[in-house]
Amino acid sequence: MNPISLRIGLRHVRTSSRVVCSKINPKVISCVQRDGSTAAAGKFGNNEHEHFLLQLDNKQKCAALRSAWPKPDFNITALKDLLDHDNIEMRDKFREFLKSDLFKPRYNLTLEEERELALKRLKAICDNGFISVLDFTNNPLKIFAAHELAVIDPAMGTKMTVQFNLFGGTVLKLGTERHHYLLPGIDNLEDVGCFGLTELGYGNNAVEMETTATYDKATDELIVNSPTPLAQKYWITNGACHAKHIVVFAQLIVDGKNEGIHGVLVRCRGDNLEPVSGVTVEDMGHKMGLNGVDNAKLTFDNVRVPRVNLLNRYSDITPEGKFVTEIKQGGRARFLAMADQLLSGRICIASGCIIASKVCLSIAVRYAATRLTVGPTGRSDTPILCYQLQQRALMPLLASTIALTFGLTKVKNAWAFQPEDGSDHLNVVRMCCAIKPTSSWHLGQVVTTSRERCGGQGYLSASRIGTYFGSAHAGQTAEGDNSVLMQKVAKEHLGLFKPHTDPAPAILDLENIDHLEYLLKARENLQYGNLRKKMASAMVYTKVGKKMPGVLKPIGDKLQEKGIFNTWMLQEQDLIQAFAKSYADRIICEAFRETIDGKYGDVHPSLNGVLEEVLQLHLLATIEKDLPTFLEHGLLNPGQAKLLIELNQEACANLAPKSLALVESFGIPEEMLQSPLASDWVDYNAYDNQGELQTRAEFEKMLKEN
Repeated sequence: MNPISLRIGLRHVRTSSRVVCSKINPKVISCVQRDGSTAAAGKFGNNEHEHFLLQLDNKQKCAALRSAWPKPDFNITALKDLLDHDNIEMRDKFREFLKSDLFKPRYNLTLEEERELALKRLKAICDNGFISVLDFTNNPLKIFAAHELAVIDPAMGTKMTVQFNLFGGTVLKLGTERHHYLLPGIDNLEDVGCFGLTELGYGNNAVEMETTATYDKATDELIVNSPTPLAQKYWITNGACHAKHIVVFAQLIVDGKNEGIHGVLVRCRGDNLEPVSGVTVEDMGHKMGLNGVDNAKLTFDNVRVPRVNLLNRYSDITPEGKFVTEIKQGGRARFLAMADQLLSGRICIASGCIIASKVCLSIAVRYAATRLTVGPTGRSDTPILCYQLQQRALMPLLASTIALTFGLTKVKNAWAFQPEDGSDHLNVVRMCCAIKPTSSWHLGQVVTTSRERCGGQGYLSASRIGTYFGSAHAGQTAEGDNSVLMQKVAKEHLGLFKPHTDPAPAILDLENIDHLEYLLKARENLQYGNLRKKMASAMVYTKVGKKMPGVLKPIGDKLQEKGIFNTWMLQEQDLIQAFAKSYADRIICEAFRETIDGKYGDVHPSLNGVLEEVLQLHLLATIEKDLPTFLEHGLLNPGQAKLLIELNQEACANLAPKSLALVESFGIPEEMLQSPLASDWVDYNAYDNQGELQTRAEFEKMLKEN
């Protein structure tokens, strides 16, 4: 008997319709009823499988309870490094830095205190060199590496992504030497900026924005103006309190001609944060989450700035007042060039959503490993993580979080190392527009499930899980509404996709990863064929309808009702969204397999088994979520669908004993998680904690010291 008086057993449960008993040790008898399983025959033989059951003493410390769980048969550090992929040394140093008291959560704060704390934390990160706008040139993957850790504090992380990606990246990439004087101030936060693209009346259709930047040849200035309330720049991060500069996107008018959307640098505050004449800044106030982010509405009343404030990487106004540009197509093409920084922004959001998923699952799994409830003895001696209810809720999300991490690696590399000739640009656009919705929707599911599976304690702010509700919902609409972005994915995918030619397996084996991947590809092929057929028919109606002359125009209008716009926007959204999601599912699977094959770095030999196990569960869960589609199209029959669910259940049970080690591989130790549920929730409740991790006096002392 070891010092913590624990009893461990592997229960051998015969899968039948009768109640069976299994002795874990001479003092413990457990009873369980299971239906006959068609899953067990192939994998386990003789309809018999093992279900792990751990029995403990709930008077023991949480650390001792966690240590009683099985030790992993894989190298945790090797898996951490594989998940991290790049900038390993920088990430490890950043993790140590994030353990400091400055990053310890504080919940009962005023709006002003939350905002100043977010800025103070970001300043500390900048002062210690963990991120630089020049990383876009020198080490682009480092930008995302910083987000994959810093967004453990989502408010501070949001300010960071706007400062360094949207504002800083735009000044760096769309500006030239005449604007790069700002770069040192961007890095040290002396020059906080914001990104003025979205308008109240023009979110997803920003190309139609109303804000204008009119060139005045007489004074060699640009006049920036918001003509109506719909033109106010909306949801502008850093705008309410801290920004001195804003990149205003506006319709550029030169000699009376609209030359399309361009970016212009405008001061929104003075050097001492005093107001600027003609710029109205309105605080958007309290939100449902991320209140450390100071969002604002900005309006410009004929604000004059020098001509050279035009970001002129692609287009310029000469000293003689002539408009010149490298982008000859005009209109939408110029807008897309101006907004290209949104692509890396979407990767930053995905990075933040994935670290948030890792935090929530780390908390939920660590809690479930120590929360004891009624076991076979009738006593509270069995961790809830042993039970199918908990396993079926958390294990698929854990597997898919690991899969999404590898998917993010694929997208990051495609964006950072795309050919300079632009030959792969549309493919990169497609991937960036898919990874952001997939990651943020996933986070929404992770947060909800983790909170629920942690019971009442998960509802406490101090659990930290609730923090990420705001992250999920912000990620789902920031830098492109998820569902609208998936329309973009489907549009580009229709043009780029070449149907898969994998032959159908002679006998479908749902335990074979190749066969599971085949099912994803077959679904994608079917949806592509259906959508392509509908759009081809719509194209004919549109072309014919547009050609109807004069008196036949009413007939032409009727034909166009069956055309592209109506088909796409009014009739086939379900298919469009499904096709885009099928693409996302497939590239995440591809990324996982590429990772196993060593494309993104060496794979430690000890990881092969667990990676295959995680991938299999991820694929089973992905298919189970869309079972109606697979059944409708005959890709699975009812018996196979039942078998798939049973295999999923078994995979969840098999992965659960390894889940503590898997969340440890995320590289988020207790000192970073800062959640009582992830450390010792019993000790936390042994004193009057007031729902905080530190007293007010301790918090104020920390602020003075930092």
